[in-house]
Amino acid sequence: MKKYGVIMAGGGGTRFWPLSRQKTPKQLLNLTGKEKMVNEAIDRLSYTADKNDIFIVTNVAQVEPMLAATVGRIRPDHILPEPSARNTAACVGYAAMEILRKYGDGVMVITPSDAYIKDTPAFTRVLAEAVEAAEEQNKLVTVGITPTFPATGYGYIRFDKGAPEIAKGVLEFKEKPDEQTAKAYLATGQYAWNSGMFIWKASTILEKFKALIPDIYADLEKIGDAMGAPDERSTIEAVYPNIRKISVDYAIMEPSAADGDVLVVAGEFGWNDVGSWDMMGVLHDADDD
Repeated sequence: MKKYGVIMAGGGGTRFWPLSRQKTPKQLLNLTGKEKMVNEAIDRLSYTADKNDIFIVTNVAQVEPMLAATVGRIRPDHILPEPSARNTAACVGYAAMEILRKYGDGVMVITPSDAYIKDTPAFTRVLAEAVEAAEEQNKLVTVGITPTFPATGYGYIRFDKGAPEIAKGVLEFKEKPDEQTAKAYLATGQYAWNSGMFIWKASTILEKFKALIPDIYADLEKIGDAMGAPDERSTIEAVYPNIRKISVDYAIMEPSAADGDVLVVAGEFGWNDVGSWDMMGVLHDADDD
């Protein structure tokens, strides 16, 4: 089955102020000294999906700088502008509808645009295992990070530790814990950090939207019906800002996990979300300053 990469790049540019701005958020910055973070995300995904099959969903205000930053890497028409920020459920659903209506069903590999990953080969192996599970089992798959310390800044995924498969059943998602709770999680060996990466068929996730958040699905269907028509852009601009704001975690992942429809593939590949200036030590050796 065909594989599509989807990069979520709608961040507003607040956490790395004053370097980042609304039109130049973290994903458009070069924090590693090698490349802009969004381009590093594209290059990593290119080992899983062809660059011609990679999409970026971003805020309309960031389209021009995104086009300039990614020139020669992905197709310009694969940069999908959101007229307004409506959280990750709308973002994921928009990409799924675009793919299904214009290019045909396939496995979507969805990642943030601004995480740091040190070991690309290990990351690629984990994605391959997740893609295989999504394709064969027709379930929703997420990537978990094997915890290396009791982090209080990440959400956690509790999974079926005893399952023999690589892709293990998710039992529940947990919010960011306090330090004592995080230590207890690590002691059980049944928890992974929630990376915010998702792997599933475009058709499967849209079926979940229809069942669990039918109001959002109805809006996405209006957009899908206009795709390829002269009024596609005007329809998106009219419908999208009215889509209910909710994350894909709350809307889809949590209820689907309760139904036994979510799997996690856990791995360790030097992942960090580099969420603020005080995390720059992950990317660079600190000096006296």
